[in-house]
Order: sequence, then C-alpha cells, then structure tokens
Amino acid sequence: MNAKVLRVLEYDKIIRMLENKATSDPGRELCRSLTPMTDAGTIEQAQTETADALTRIFQKGSLNFGSNKPLGMCLRSLEIGSALSMEELLRIAGLLENTARVKNYGRSDKEEAQADSLTEYFNCLEPLTPLSQEIRRCILDEDTIADDASSGLKRIRRSMVLTGEKIHSQLNSMVNGSARSYLQDAVITTRDGRYCIPVKSDYKNQVPGMVHDQSSTGSTFFIEPAAVVSLNNQLRELEIEEQKEIAVILADLSAQAGEHTVEIAENQKIMTQLDFIFAKAALAMDLNATRPIFNDDHYIRIRQGRHPLLDKKKVVPIDMELGKNFDLLIITGPNTGGKTVSLKTVGLFALMGQAGLHIPALDRSELSIFTEVFADIGDEQSIEQSLSTFSSHMTRIVSILANADADSLCLFDELGAGTDPTEGAALAIAILNFLHDRGIRTMATTHYSELKIYALSTDFVENACCEFDVETLRPTYRLLLGIPGKSNAFAISKKLGLSDEIIEAAREQITEQDINFEDVISDLEASRITIEKEQREIEAYKKEVEALKQQLQAKNEKIDQARDRILREANEKARDILKEAKDVADETIRMFQKAGPGASMKDLEKSREQLRGKINEKNANLSVGKKEPVKAALKPEQLKKGDSVKILSMGLKGTVSTLPDARGNLFVQCGIMRSSVNVKDLVRIEEETITTPSMKRTNNGKLRMAKSFSISPEINLLGKTVDEALSVLDKYLDDAYLAHLKSVRIVHGKGTGALRQAVHQHLKRVKYVKSYRLGEYGEGDAGVTIANFKD
Repeated sequence: MNAKVLRVLEYDKIIRMLENKATSDPGRELCRSLTPMTDAGTIEQAQTETADALTRIFQKGSLNFGSNKPLGMCLRSLEIGSALSMEELLRIAGLLENTARVKNYGRSDKEEAQADSLTEYFNCLEPLTPLSQEIRRCILDEDTIADDASSGLKRIRRSMVLTGEKIHSQLNSMVNGSARSYLQDAVITTRDGRYCIPVKSDYKNQVPGMVHDQSSTGSTFFIEPAAVVSLNNQLRELEIEEQKEIAVILADLSAQAGEHTVEIAENQKIMTQLDFIFAKAALAMDLNATRPIFNDDHYIRIRQGRHPLLDKKKVVPIDMELGKNFDLLIITGPNTGGKTVSLKTVGLFALMGQAGLHIPALDRSELSIFTEVFADIGDEQSIEQSLSTFSSHMTRIVSILANADADSLCLFDELGAGTDPTEGAALAIAILNFLHDRGIRTMATTHYSELKIYALSTDFVENACCEFDVETLRPTYRLLLGIPGKSNAFAISKKLGLSDEIIEAAREQITEQDINFEDVISDLEASRITIEKEQREIEAYKKEVEALKQQLQAKNEKIDQARDRILREANEKARDILKEAKDVADETIRMFQKAGPGASMKDLEKSREQLRGKINEKNANLSVGKKEPVKAALKPEQLKKGDSVKILSMGLKGTVSTLPDARGNLFVQCGIMRSSVNVKDLVRIEEETITTPSMKRTNNGKLRMAKSFSISPEINLLGKTVDEALSVLDKYLDDAYLAHLKSVRIVHGKGTGALRQAVHQHLKRVKYVKSYRLGEYGEGDAGVTIANFKD
C-alpha cells in the first residue's frame, strides 16, 4: 500500500490510537509497524484474533503486558555465557511473572469451553516460575541483594554489622569522652568509606590518626583515629568480599537463566504478539467497532459507519455501498456537507479492515480486499515546483491512472476542480469513463451538474448526495444514495441576506435546461423526504400495533387464568355451603325427633336460636366486608422484648423496648420515637412468617417476609434511554440484593453498545456487585450481562 494514501486518509492517526492501547514497549513497536495486508488468509486470521481478544475482554476484562521489556541484549549476553546485572535479571523475572499472569488469564473457566485463535498463544507460554522465584528471592531491587541469597553473603554481612558496631562503640567512647573538647561536633561521619570524627583544626595534633578530608573553611579536619584503623581495614576487606560474593550470585542466576534462553525469547515474542492483538481489541471496544465481512467481488457495503477520528457522540453515521449494482459513485452537494468525510470514511475502513482492525460500523458490514487504494484528496499545490491547485491535482490523477487496476479503489475529491468549469467537467467525465471501462471501483465528489447527468445516464454509475437543510443552513451529514445533490447557492444566499434583485438577476443567467434539471432534483428531494417520513410513521405504527397485540394477549391470558380460578373457588365454596346446610338440616331433624311430643317449648326455642346463630355466622362469613375480630386485652406476662405491638390510642406500630412494671407501664419504640404506654393500650401484631431453604434461617427456622422476596431474577432495559435504564437498574439491583439473589440477568441489547457500556460502568460502582460478564451462547450473547452479588 502506497505511503501517501496512508497519510492522506489519516491512517497514521489510527495507528497512534492503536499504539496508545498497547501496554508494553515491544507491543507499541509492533503497533507502529502495522500496515494493510493483501493476503485474504492473513487478513481473516488477524480479524479472528481481534474478535477473539475482544470476546475475552468482555468476559474477563483487559490484560496488562507492562513487564514485557526489551531483552535482546540480555539474551545475547546469556547465550555467550556472560553474567547479567541485577536490573537485567529483574527484567527477566518481571517478564516471567507477567507471563504467568497472562497464561492464567488464558485458562478457560469451563473445561468444555471451545478453543479460539488465541488458545495456542496462551498454551505456548512457559512462565518458568522456579527461575523467577529464585531471582526474586535473591534480588530485592535493582541495587540490593538479599542477605539470604547465599550462606556466604549472609556470613559476610553479619561480620560487617559486628565490625561496624565495634567501630561505633570505639568512636562513641572518644566522642563522648576524652576527645569531646577537640571535636567540632559530637558526631561520627565517613570519608572515602572509612569512619572519621570532625576535629577542630587547633587540636588536630591532639587526636592521633589519619586525616582524610578538610572542611572548605579549613576549621575542621576529618580524622580516622588510630584506634579504629584496623577495624576500618577489616570492614573494607569485608566489603570487597561482599562484592565478590554478589558477583558469584549474579553469575549463578545468569547461568540458570541461560539454560532457558529459548523459552524466554519465545515468551517475549508471544507476549508482544498478544499485547498487539489485545491492543486491537481494546481499540475496537473504544470505537464500538465490529468485524467486517470480506468478499472477493470488490463489493463494499457499510452499515451506519462512523469516521473513527470524529467524536462518536456527534458524528452522523452513513450507509454506503459500492461495487454490486454500480462500480462508480458520484457524490454531490454543498460545501461542508460531509462529502469529503464520506470519501475518507470509505477509504479508511478499507485500510483498517485489511490491517486486521475492526471498523466502527454495524455488524454485517462488508469490505473487499484491494491491492492498492488511491486517493486524491486535499490541495497540495507546490510553489517550488510551480504547481497550481489544478496542476497538483492533475499530477496525482495522472499517477493514479497509470497504476490503478481492477483490484484498486480510487477516491477523488472535487474531481476536475481548479480550472474552467466546462473543461473541468469534461475532463472529469473522461477520467471517470476511463476508470469505469476498466471496472475500477471509484468514488468522486463534485459540484458539476454535468457529472450528475453523466451518473443518471450511464449504466453502473450512481449518484449520491449529502443532505442539507436549507431552512437552518446546516448540513445533516447524511449520505443519500441514488439522489443527486443541489448546491443550494441561491437559497443559502437569500437566507444570508442577499437581495432578491441580485438573486433574480443570477437566475436569469442560468439556462432553462439547467433550471429544469435543478427543479427535477428538488422534486426528487421532496419526494424522498415525504417517503422517508411515511416509512418512519409506518414503522412506528407497526411497533405500536405489535405492542398492543402483546398487551392484549397478556391481558387475555390473565383474564382466562382469573376466570378459571374464580370458578374453581366458587365451586369449592358452594360445595362447602351445601355440606354445611345439610349438616344443619340433619342436626335440626335429629333434635326435633329426640324432643318428642312432650318437649318444652322453651327448650325448642333455645335450640332454634342456636341454629339461627349458626346460620347468621355463615351469612356473615359470605359477606364482602369482614369485620376484624376484637382481640383480648394483653396481660403483662404475655409480652417480651422485641414483640411487635400496636398502640391503640395513637394508631402507631412499634416494638417492645422494656417489660411492663408493676403498674403495667412500659416503653415502646415507634421508629425514632420512644413512647411510654400502658399494657392495656396495646394489642399484639402477628406478622406473617415464611420458611424458605433459599434464605438464611433464624434460630426458629423462620424469616420475616419482605417485599423484595418476590423480585424477578431478570430485568429488561430494552427501549429505554441510558438515564431511564440506570434509574430502573439501580432500584432493581437494591431489591435483588436484599432478596439474597446470587445473580441477576440484565437485558440491554446489542445496538450501538452505549447502553451496554453505561450498564457496565454502573455495575463497577455498585459495591455489592462481585463480578459481571456478558452472556454466553444461549444466554443472550453480548445483548445480556450477568451480574453476580457478593455473599
């Protein structure tokens, strides 16, 4: 791929974005060297690796390869048997530890999980854990060897400590004793690695020993007393032995590392490649990009594509296709309408796709493999070469025409501009014909009406325009296929305040044929807007009808269920009433038969009243309004702390705080209020209790029923805005956690990914959420997130 097109289409900025996603220097270097490829197998492999890495990031989070430092010189030194420094050995240990973390990340949580394109990379990593642990045991940091690195080093350092203590003891006796009056300060210092004391210049002959230094003013001499010269010598000898022992330790560690130079080099190679792959996946996630489908027919179809260098919250997506029904697309419309952005988007997508990067567009977008992409975009006039705007354009066009073939993609911005409009339009048509006859996929932007007519009258050539709102004088940046665009010069000029007289004079300069052509374009645009509006309304009606249909079905199902339940309950109740009536009738008959002819009327009337009381009781039970039974007064011994009660005089519910005293008075806690009441003013409240194996039991095996117990394990956020969804989700998560659910299923859909990212960001902030992941196959894939709660 030629270097100029990479610069013109700003591919280098995409590479810088990719480089920022890598976490190691070798990985960033590999990102910088990424260029578009032309081999189909290599491209598909790169795309598969990016897709698999993106899936792993969604499932397990991102990876860090920061300990992967350049080791080229270290490995070459090991190969020839040289000893490495502490810093170099720590770099190897860091790489091996990072390798162990990456290998552990690559292990699947489920044994039946299917291998992907990255599995082999993870399997080939060799952490060499014993080597990294040995290096870490012996080397504490870049300047310090551990005392336990070897028995010899431990002995030497213990001797150094003892010798140093002897020197300090000897010097302290001098500093705090006989030599105190000779000293400038009562301190012990060092000069050239030997312990000294600061002696006033007037008394330097009073302290026998070796002079090592003098202060800048000459008032102080730093003297090593003769009493510690021998001890200082011993300390110096021990320091030399220490350095020799450290060299032996480093040589031994280097020898151990030298036995694994092949594994270390392979680890670094794989770690660098994985860092590069996961950087591509991280960029895809940041751009909300998807994997394009590649075809062999030079067919491009972009669904809701967004230029990756523009703000994804503001950029207007475009739908575009080229190479199926037409191989040449001419885009027209006013300036700043988005023509050049559309051109660059297509070219940049082609480069990104062939480099193994995902593109910021909806899934099922299609690209083809081009051996070359040519672009004439922007003005590169050269004063030194005496090239005008037109000349610079034409120079590049000549080069493109000489090198382009059927496997090329050509992009032209303002083709034929910079010269006489008539000649420029003629040249543009001739150039497009040349490319069209050779089957070269081409896109061109222009203002020339002649090119609009050319597209309308030529097979396999199509018009497109960038929509412009004349009322607001603002482009909408929507790319519309099949419709030629208008320059809207008169309408824009009128809106900006140009007089009607001048505008009418300008209209008179246009031929009737041009006016008719512009009117046809205006009619087409009006018809398109009307059709699009009607299509949107129809789609809205369809959705509304479908929603009403589902509501009606749900309502009918509820009615059917309620009807069946009511009939069943009514039948059961009727059966009970009939049984009770039969029992009463039988009892009445038995009673009269037993009474006989000589029975007392008083006894019969009493029995009749009893039967009437039973019947009235049954009638009362069948009535709609059921009176609450009067509860018996509480006795002090019936209450205990923690009982739920109701204060009759106040109508408040609370909890017993203290037991009743001799007069029956006690305290009841009602919320934040603590009231003193008499036991006669209280009734006990019997709260409903449940026993459930799914929740933690109390001592008596019961748990008070809460409202949140009936919470659903799934919430559906489809159709909601981000703010609405997060508000509903926050309340739902609280209820689900209080209901002791282990996990919940959040349905947010795939779409543009904005709702999914908002849900994930919210879950990160919820303290009681232990982890979350995207749904797997059969769970809803990327349209569902599974959140697990902490115990």
